[in-house]
Amino acid sequence: MSSTHLTLVLHTYRTLSRLLMPLAPLLLARRLKRGKEIGQRLGERYGRSKLARPPGALVWLHGASVGELMSALPLIERIAAQGVNMLVTSGTVTSAEMAARRLPPGVIHQFVPLDAPAYMHRFLERWRPDLALLVESDLWPNMVIEASQRGVPMILINGRMSEASFQRWQRLPRTIFNLLRRFDLCLAGTPGDALRLTELGAPRVVTTGNLKLDVPPPPADAAKLQALGDAIGHRPLIAAASTHPGEDAPMIEAHLRLRGNFPGLLTLIAPRHPDRGEDILNLAREAGLNAVQRSRGEPLTASTDIYIADTMGELGLIYRLAEAVFVGGSLVEHGGQNPIEPAKLGAAILHGPHVWNFADIYEALDAAHGAEPVSDADRLTAAFAALLANDDTRKSVTTAARRTVDALGGALSRTLKMLDPYLMHLMLRGRGDHA
Repeated sequence: MSSTHLTLVLHTYRTLSRLLMPLAPLLLARRLKRGKEIGQRLGERYGRSKLARPPGALVWLHGASVGELMSALPLIERIAAQGVNMLVTSGTVTSAEMAARRLPPGVIHQFVPLDAPAYMHRFLERWRPDLALLVESDLWPNMVIEASQRGVPMILINGRMSEASFQRWQRLPRTIFNLLRRFDLCLAGTPGDALRLTELGAPRVVTTGNLKLDVPPPPADAAKLQALGDAIGHRPLIAAASTHPGEDAPMIEAHLRLRGNFPGLLTLIAPRHPDRGEDILNLAREAGLNAVQRSRGEPLTASTDIYIADTMGELGLIYRLAEAVFVGGSLVEHGGQNPIEPAKLGAAILHGPHVWNFADIYEALDAAHGAEPVSDADRLTAAFAALLANDDTRKSVTTAARRTVDALGGALSRTLKMLDPYLMHLMLRGRGDHA
């Protein structure tokens, strides 16, 4: 079967996405009302832009959200440093805000268009990318098909294919084969990802490792770090980072059980989605605890039991201050949040059983005793107690974690090595254009 021939499923998808285009304004208006779009930039969702395409070759990198862009940030910096024009797209407001803060000068950010053929076609006509780098697993069919039909070389970087996604795609083998065959190269995060991508039909797969392991730890504003550290003082501190609904109550339960043995205990909870701050506040107050929200500027005092860090971009503060951290998305069936950041910043890691998003890393951390799995509030309480009670135990855990993530690194250099021929071609062609 030719890779350019569309399956019935893809034909149907393209037809439906065309028919649903009149509903796009309603969808975007609803998202705007919920704070999930930026009003002045809605045109980008239709493939339009107020910005001009820079002259010369252009590399387009797409990542779905903050996590994907963060993992690709060192790669973006290295490519841009070679003098190559870059366009970065993503789909969330938080990723756009992060891009504004962290992208190198000259790198353009745009919201990715809605996945309709006309919007994707308009986007590609506007920007005319010479190379497309798609991060992890955000394979929108019209995006892939339109880029392929335009002849844009596509490379999957930090490629992921979870076992659950693999099982789902096996029900549509010709469809995923059709999409994957359009890629020049697939750079997989793990050997398991590589095997699954190969079995689904990706033509050229290389395991380069997880780029998240090479991302510098999240920064922390020095003044804010000092202020929060001073407010905490010498109180014992435990934290929960990137929690999802269903994980805050176990943390509050753990606090109630631990505070008798650890006087002055402070528990810091940072929800994955800051708009849940008030829900956590209510849970804490129902338990009879004194809780405050950082987003409201409420002060952390000696009487504060639960400090809710319902803000964006401040995990670097938490990981630098907390003695032990539960990494969320893992007691509930979400797949687990990133353990690499707390490992690099010296926080002892606890996590639940549902960690398939970072399965290989959690497996390595657990095997090295650089993290500890917990299954419920009882185990969470016991694990926090052990880490708070013994400095040597805690230091042993954090040392093992840091060594583990350091040993697993190197994905950035391997990825760049695989991209070098493509980038060299673009740079040589650019010089020829200016000769």
